[in-house]
Order: sequence, then C-alpha cells, then structure tokens
Amino acid sequence: MPQSSSTKYIFVTGGVASSLGKGIISASLGKLLQSRGYTVTIQKLDPYINVDPGTLNPYEHGECYVTEDGAETDLDLGHYERFISLPTSQLNNVTTGKIYQTVISKERRGDYLGKTVQVIPHITDEIKRRIKLLGTKNKLDVVITEIGGTVGDIESLPYIEAVRQLKWELGPNNSAFIHLTLVPFLSASGELKTKPTQHSVKELLENGIQPDVLVLRTEKHLSDDIRRKVALFCNVEPEAVVESIDVKTIYEVPLLMLKEKLDLTILRKLNLPASEPKLDDWINFVNRVKNPSHRVKIGLVGKYVQLPDAYKSIIESFIHAGAANDCKVELELIQSEDINASNLSEKLGHLKGILVAPGFGHRGIEGKILAVKYARENKVPFLGICLGMQCAVIEFARNVLGLTDANSTEMVRTTPYPVIDLMEDQKGITDMGGTMRLGAYPCVVAKGSNTHKAYKKLEISERHRHRYEFNNKYFEQFQNAGMIPVGINPDTNLVEIMELSDHPWFVGVQFHPEYSSTVLKPHPLFVDFVKAAINFNK
Repeated sequence: MPQSSSTKYIFVTGGVASSLGKGIISASLGKLLQSRGYTVTIQKLDPYINVDPGTLNPYEHGECYVTEDGAETDLDLGHYERFISLPTSQLNNVTTGKIYQTVISKERRGDYLGKTVQVIPHITDEIKRRIKLLGTKNKLDVVITEIGGTVGDIESLPYIEAVRQLKWELGPNNSAFIHLTLVPFLSASGELKTKPTQHSVKELLENGIQPDVLVLRTEKHLSDDIRRKVALFCNVEPEAVVESIDVKTIYEVPLLMLKEKLDLTILRKLNLPASEPKLDDWINFVNRVKNPSHRVKIGLVGKYVQLPDAYKSIIESFIHAGAANDCKVELELIQSEDINASNLSEKLGHLKGILVAPGFGHRGIEGKILAVKYARENKVPFLGICLGMQCAVIEFARNVLGLTDANSTEMVRTTPYPVIDLMEDQKGITDMGGTMRLGAYPCVVAKGSNTHKAYKKLEISERHRHRYEFNNKYFEQFQNAGMIPVGINPDTNLVEIMELSDHPWFVGVQFHPEYSSTVLKPHPLFVDFVKAAINFNK
C-alpha cells in the first residue's frame, strides 16, 4: 500500500542528447521553490561506475567539486550550491560505483541471507534508499533528484526503474517527473522539429514513466501550435510544456522558468500551496551581470584550459565577484604549457590580474611558476589557488631566497629544497585518496593582511582538495624575506595563506575559495581580487 510522504520528490531526466542542462534546470527549479518558502535540496545520480569523480581526468568529466564534508562530487553540485546558497554533502551525489559497492559489501557480510543478489530488487532498493535518505535525514519539503545520462542509456536503466517504483511507493501527489529534451531547429527548412522529443518520451513510457512536465531546450521560441502538438503526442497538459530557450547567462534560467510557470505547475502536481516568490536580489544580480559599468581582463593560467568546465567554479566565482564590483570580468584562459621566458609579456602583459589555477602533476608547472614571477615582479594583482599557491612558494624560493632547485616533492621527489612536501604522517600511504586533505578546515588569518581585509574576520573555514603542503621547515626563511604566512590552520599549524609584504595584492591560498562562492554570497577573496584588478595601474 503506498505511504504518504511529508517530503515531496521531483525527478529530472533527460533524453536525446546529453549536456542539455539538467543541472541548471534542477538548480533553477530549486531556487524558485526556495523563493516561495520551501526547504529544498538537489541530488545527482551519476550512472558511471567510478565511486566518485576524484580520480577522473578533468577532460573526462570537468571539474571535481568538493563539499564541506569532504565528498568529491560531480560539478553539478556546484551549480546547486551557487543557486540555492546551501551546502550539499556526500548524500547529494550518488554514483553506480557507490551503489554497487554498498550492495556487494552487504552481500559479503551476509545481510541478504544467502539470497541471489540482483539488479531488481537489491540495486534498485539501494538507489531508493539513497534518494529518500536525503529527505528524511534533513526533514526537507522537497528533494529534486537529477538522473545523469540520457533515457535509453544502458547505465541509466536501474535509476529509471528505481524512480518508477518510488512513484508508487510514495503515493499520489508526492512525486513529479520532469523530462528535458531538445527541440532542434533545422535552418534548411526553417523548422523546429519535435520528433526527437516524441521518441524520447516514448522511450520513457516504455520504462513505465509518464512525465508530468516537459522542458524543451530550444534556440527559437516555441509556437502555441508546437506546444499543443507536443502535449498531444506526449500525454501532458499544454501548460506543462515548458520552453527553455538559450540565454546569455545561466543565471537568467530561474527567471525564464518563473515566466514559464514551471514551479507553479510542479507545485500543483505536488498539491502544494504557492506563495509569492521573493527574487529581488536575484533579479538585481542578473541585471548587474548583463549591464556592467566597466570591464577588466584577468588571466587564468592552467593546464586544462581546452575544457572550461575543468575550472567551472572559478569561472562562476568571477561572475559573482564581477557583479559585486559592477564589472564584467573578461576571463582569458591561458595554457600554462605555452608560457616561456621569451613570451611572458606577450602572454600576460595586457592583463590586470593573474590567477594561477589548481591542478595535479608536473605538466605545465614551469609555465605557472613563470606566470607567478611576472605577477610578483610587475606588481600585477595575483591569486594562487592550491597548486597556484604552491607555485608562488616555489617561485619565491628559487628567485628571492636563492634556493635555485626548490620544488615540490610532487614534481621532483629528490629536490634538495622541498618547500612543498607531504606531511610526515602521509608519506607511508599509497592509496590514491588516502593522502588527500578533503573538505572544510579552519584557518586563523593575520590581522591587517589583504586576506583579513577581504574576509573582514580573523577565523574562517574553507574547503580543501590536495595532498601536498607548505614545508614548515622554511617558515622563518619565507617570513623574513617578505612572503608572509598570514593564514594558519589552528589544529595542525599548516600554512593556508601566503601574501607578499611589498606587493599591492598578492595572495596564495592552499584551499579552494571558488567552491563556496554563490550568487547571493560572492566569495570575499574573489571580490577583493577583482577590485584590485580594476584599480591596477590607476
């Protein structure tokens, strides 16, 4: 017998093509429901067998996003946090690898009492448990669950089956299904084609799911005739056919979905009342993004620049910080492997600010170090994140302290001056994830530093994702020469933040400030960095 649920569940699936923007639609709907007074979180179900994206190449999967509790997750969780301004956790990202790992562990312990373990019911039961756990643990009004991949993928089938079962277990008015599809425009005939949507819905129906709402991605406006046609062929009400047209910025999508009444349609399906949405701050932010008073060019020096998604949180943080400064940040992605001593001015001379990006491995490291040197010597505002901070330390050691062969033991294990090194208690660990410092850690900031001026407080907490640390054996040498450790972890005494005393704005941080920047709470370091870039050379 179906059980009534106090938490409502919304499932978002996609068809025909991947990368349609399910994450943005999910985040936008979450924002709209939140603006009407509901408590909301968003979850991603990823069909790949990796346990998490932590060991995936950024070119394969884009950025690996890290939650406060130290989970390495899909980059869509970054969108969720940026839109609804609430932290996610390891419960918000579920992979096939995690599901199978849990089920196999239960089988090994004998939890299934010798029964044959199968996809149905054991895998689907674990998926359902993970979905419901998020709602019951946090006592939320609504849980939005985005199912990765496309309907019809063999990898997605257990998830589709699990949510089909869940609909009946939850009872009427406790769940809703949104299906996102593409309506391509054929320029040769000048037509929008609905056949891909019809086929996608047919595939979903074959799996036992009737979508409640269709969100149609399109580059041209949908006519009423097209909406009626899709509604007729796909068994949905005409008002449940929602247009999602291409926009200049993803932050317009919630306002577009509001205009299309997506949230009202969903609330009606879930039998929930609809109060007036409170979106003034969001509207003001979008206006500042679209109509900036001025522009500033900042360079991001990294090695994954061919895929901007590898630096997604940093790129979005600059949009937030730019809006806070009434400015558009024109971000130039620069391949660190292309930087050498002879082209430094050509590559970096036109920039008002330089950010050296995080990463792992030795490829492109010397280009990053040269970029740091240029920023230091020419007083260009500089922000180094994680490996970027470590590059700043290496550059200073080589060119100011005179430790010519200084390096990180990540790059050169036998370096005579290991200014960046593993902590002693990490050196015996060989498991890829075992030496990682992940999640939020505290930091005490030195009064009067640029970092203190940005945060306006002395105690902060930021998220980490790294193995190697500043080597405290060199602490006094750096401090005496003018590279000041202005941020220290109070529990471990590890250096978190470095600043140059004779530079207008030069900050290196061991943590990842980009992970906690949101639309309504832009990260103070990015805001202050952009401000310094605006004022450079004035």
